[in-house]
Amino acid sequence: MGVIELKNVSFTYPNNPVIKNMDYEFQRGLVYCITGKSGAGKTTLLSMLSGIMDPTSGYIVYNGYPIDESDRYVYRSRDVGVIFQEYNLLPKFTVRENIQLSLDISGKKLRDLDGFGTFSNKKDYVDQLIREVGLDPEEVGNRRILKISGGQQQRIAIARALSFQPGVILADEPTGNLDIDTSIDIMNVFLHLAHELNRCVIIVTHSPQIADLADVRLDLKPLSRYKKV
Repeated sequence: MGVIELKNVSFTYPNNPVIKNMDYEFQRGLVYCITGKSGAGKTTLLSMLSGIMDPTSGYIVYNGYPIDESDRYVYRSRDVGVIFQEYNLLPKFTVRENIQLSLDISGKKLRDLDGFGTFSNKKDYVDQLIREVGLDPEEVGNRRILKISGGQQQRIAIARALSFQPGVILADEPTGNLDIDTSIDIMNVFLHLAHELNRCVIIVTHSPQIADLADVRLDLKPLSRYKKV
């Protein structure tokens, strides 16, 4: 059983069907890259996986339980972390403040977060998250987002998404604004999250170089049917 599963999922915009009868299981410990031409349904699929949009038919399962209206808020705030191309960080806040705010919003307590060890205070926990994405908390922790590079901002966006230890990390074109060397560095962070921290990482990308680094590449074609290979 996958950590997140699509069960006969279809999605149709008004007079425009894009995904049809899709069955697929996403597993922990792997990085998936979703590719395909414009209109193939990449962003639509990511939106359904994140709980932002509902399938037109079929359903999505997380850890064996269908995601429905009653528990969608909990799913979106505690079980899935989302990373954007534009980072969506608070520019006047510090690196540590951006990460801690995400943890506070999730409602999770430090005692519930044992994936990186035991921590007595939030600062130590946030600093470990900064290390997990390849940065030095003593160097960047108190810097405002406006004062760090684009590549560093994306790393902090990843740390923020990881702050409440979701089972699934979703990323929409996370390297779209970065040069190829920085993009590969970011992809290596995702591979670390999957292989070392046992997260399921699902990325939408137009970059063939990035897609080639993934464990699994899923090339969407409009109205194609997909079964887990």
